This record gives sequence, structure tokens and C-alpha cells, in this order.
Amino acid sequence: MCGVIGVYGHPEAANLAYLGLYALQHRGQESAGIVATDGERLRSAKEMGHVNDIFTADRLRELRGYAAIGHVRYSTAGDSSKRNAQPIAVDYFGGSVAVGHNGNLVNAAELRERLEAEGAIFQTTADTEAIVHLIARSREQTLPARVADALRQVRGAYSLVFLSQDQLVAVRDPMGFRPLALGKSKDTWVVSSETCAFELLEAEFVRDVEPGEMVIVDGNGVRSERPFAAQPPHRCVFEWVYFARPDSTIDGNSVYRARERMGRRLAVEHPVQADVVIPVPDSGVAAAIGYARESGIPYDQGLMRSHYMGRTFIEPSQHIRHFGVKLKLSPVREVLTGKRVVVVDDSIVRGTTSRKIVGMIRGAGAREVHMRISSPPTVGPCRYGIDTPTREELIAFKKTPEEIRHFLEADSLGYLSLEGLYTSVNGSEGANKGFCDACFSNAYPINIQQPARLRQLRLITG
Repeated sequence: MCGVIGVYGHPEAANLAYLGLYALQHRGQESAGIVATDGERLRSAKEMGHVNDIFTADRLRELRGYAAIGHVRYSTAGDSSKRNAQPIAVDYFGGSVAVGHNGNLVNAAELRERLEAEGAIFQTTADTEAIVHLIARSREQTLPARVADALRQVRGAYSLVFLSQDQLVAVRDPMGFRPLALGKSKDTWVVSSETCAFELLEAEFVRDVEPGEMVIVDGNGVRSERPFAAQPPHRCVFEWVYFARPDSTIDGNSVYRARERMGRRLAVEHPVQADVVIPVPDSGVAAAIGYARESGIPYDQGLMRSHYMGRTFIEPSQHIRHFGVKLKLSPVREVLTGKRVVVVDDSIVRGTTSRKIVGMIRGAGAREVHMRISSPPTVGPCRYGIDTPTREELIAFKKTPEEIRHFLEADSLGYLSLEGLYTSVNGSEGANKGFCDACFSNAYPINIQQPARLRQLRLITG
């Protein structure tokens, strides 16, 4: 649940990285950072908070250089604190290197135990730091070779950007869990977690970084390497359901069009007699439009969202998650009173938020409330870089759809089928074509490794 950006070949690279992070803010709202190089040294700035609050004009002027990488973070491994903010930048005998990571390493604890036993001192609790230690210990001579050597020892999901004094390296794991794209604006190369950043940077989308591919950008131009053994792709299907911005395209599939097709398919699988279709904004909008178009039921905005509060799903505080529903959403009584309402949302996690939404709509005078979910029931936690609750906290793990409907106090409940989800993402009928759907199927492509002993040695600060 993070976003990464890389820029090479522009005199104001840090400014472009800042704009890219602004476009990727939805991928992480805990902290943000930028590291830039002028060819001689790396300069770094990172803080807790939002991109726009951290990077003032004065701070950006200090990040001089023609290349930069940036990161927005939401923690899935390591606590939410400034020491875990990225990019992580270090000096070692091979030079200087900084790294930004989107994903989750499932063998991070095992790697940390081994490295600490060999004398490594960790300064963060983030899984990404293990990669830095592995790079420093590699006997390879170049940064790309060191990165490849390090990544052959890790397991899990990663889309990574590295920056040295004179090179930008971008890598996507062999299964391609997390997205990564390559763009260009005149002589400037850009890599980004999502294509939505290219529009703001006036860069053209060139192509997706392929699973298992390493892209190296330096004074000699751009080249590609494939340093890892090929594996079947397992792209995270939840990117299309919820996480990616709707104006992005991932691996050739438009996020917006996929969500609109999810709504259309949902209307076919779970029709209902109703007066109005409304979304849970903002992630349910495209699917609600699709449901309305397919069903012929009028679409309207029955819930208004305050844009001064972050998404409840990715807020780290449990207290904010529950209290935030009323702060975040308010009903439009003129749309809801006396109506049979279809409410379209992207997913149900714990069920508490959905229950409050149903109650809010009924309180505004709706005659019936029919919940429609544009994904299958969420029955398992994500292990590869999206923050989801434990299995026991997931309502669909414990209850049947009818039991969930009763808990929500809805008149009906319908989930999109897994087959319908893949048809929607692919744009045509077909089975799973290289996706990870573990959160819906419990079929995990990589198992988590637990070490026999885990000890953390931390620097004393403050």
C-alpha cells in the first residue's frame, strides 16, 4: 500500500517527483519522502504526513539534481513512524544508494534474523531495510548486479526504485504483484506505480515494467535486464477493484473501465427492483455507473463525501476508522427519501462501515436498501502489500452472505462472482489470467516464512 516514483534526466527532478507523489497520494498517507542526486551526492527529505504539507518550496530547492526517487507510505510491515519513512538512503563502501518499495517481503523476518546474527544493525522496522543490507553485502561490482543479487534472496511482492549518484534502477518482482510503469517526457524518463502520475508530469506512457524486469536509466540511456527466473504472473486483482486510481491503466487494462464492467456484471448477477442506484464514494462510483447503465435504474449521488478526511480503509487508527464514517459521508435526503435504493460499494471488510452506511441511508428515509458489492467476499488477508485485517476480523470469513445481510440490516446483498470479476478486468469472458486473488480465494501463491527466533536490535534515539 505504497507508491513510488522515479525521475531521471531533468534539472528539477525533485519537483517532478513531488508532483508524481501528489498524484500517488491515494496509495499512502502516512509519510512521504524524496531523494535527489546531482551526480555527486544524494540529498534526502522525508517526514510523516501528506505530500503537500511536507514539501515546501524551500525544501524542494534543497533537493538539487537531475534524478530523484520518491515514496508515499502506508505501513504493512513496520510501525508507522518517521524512522520507517522512505526512501531509505544509506552510504556504504560501494557508494550511496536510496530505495523506495511498494509491496511486502514474506521472508523479511527470516532475513532480518540472519542478517542480525551476522552483525547487521537495523535502524528501522520496515522489511525494505533488509534489501539495503543485502545490497551492501553483495560482492557484485555494479548497482544493478548488487540489486539483482539481493533480490534473489527475498520472497514476496516488490515494485522498487533505487537511486545512486548516477543511476536510476526500477524493478518489479517476478510475479508482478504490484504495478510499475515507464514513461517519458522529451529527454526525461519516469517510472511510477501508476500511470495517473504521467498526466500530471506531461509524460507519455511508454509501457509497463514487466514482471521480473529490471529497468536501468543512466547517462547511456535506458536498458532492460531480466535477472530472475521466470514465474507465473500473479498481479493483484484488488488494484482494479479498489486501490488504483480510476484514471490509471495497469498492464493494459483501464481501471475505470474494469470497474464500470464490474458494475454491469453485478447488475446481471444480482438484479433488483429499485428506484435509484447510488455509489459509496469515491471507490464505488464507476461500478455504480455500470450497474445503473446495465439495469436501467437511474443513477444519482445519494451520499456526499468530505474530501478533508482520508479513506477509512487505509487509516491506521481503529478509532478513526469507526468514528470516521459520519465525518466522511453524509446522506442526500432528497435523493433517498421514500426510495428503493441500490448501494454499490467495492468491498466489505469488517462490515461495521457498511452497517453504518445502511443505517444512515435508512435514517434519511429510504424505503429499501439493497447492497451490491463489486468484488467477491473478502475471506483472507493480503500478505503482499495491502493492509487488511486478520482473517478472524473479516466478516466474510465468519459469516455467510445471508448472515452478513442480516448484520448489515440490508434488504438484500449481492457480491460479484470471481468469474465475473475476471471477466470485468480482462474485458472478455475468461478465467484467471495471471492474477493473485488470495483475499477472495485463500489461494496464496507464496507462503509466509516464520523464523524460529526474531530479535530486533534498534538504535537508541531521542
